[in-house]
Amino acid sequence: MSLPDPAELLPRMARDLTAHLHARRIETPRFIGIHSGGVWVARALLEALGSDAPLGTLDVSFYRDDFTRNGLHPQVRPSALPFEVENQHLVLIDDVLMSGRTVRAALNELFDYGRPASVTLVSLLDLDDRELPIRPDVVGATLSLAPGERVKVLGPAPLVLQRQVLASAS
Repeated sequence: MSLPDPAELLPRMARDLTAHLHARRIETPRFIGIHSGGVWVARALLEALGSDAPLGTLDVSFYRDDFTRNGLHPQVRPSALPFEVENQHLVLIDDVLMSGRTVRAALNELFDYGRPASVTLVSLLDLDDRELPIRPDVVGATLSLAPGERVKVLGPAPLVLQRQVLASAS
């Protein structure tokens, strides 16, 4: 199975997101990308939307529930939200949704900034391997991979998907 081309997924994702926001009567969404691949996807999605809206970024490293097991990633960056979270309609963007743990960490961090009116989840890929009950509202593609396979998003531009096989699976 070949991996989809992000350049082909993004225009449809932009249309789906526009329809989703319109159906929910959200006129001024606030966009937030999860570091680092989610930020790359968010920038590409904003471009596909023709939007110059400010983009917030989250680095959820300190909020992950596997922090003590995996340690701190060497490139932790501060989160930056150039707008209020309280009572805002947020569009949270991630690159690859797998277990749901990164999104759970992002939600925990967002609520430390305030209580949003709503959170719409957008993901370039859904690997359909959930450990938590988290589903994207807008998704580019859903893939089922073999055990030990993962997909990495390379970027920032152009976005490229790369299949990886974990060392323990080979």
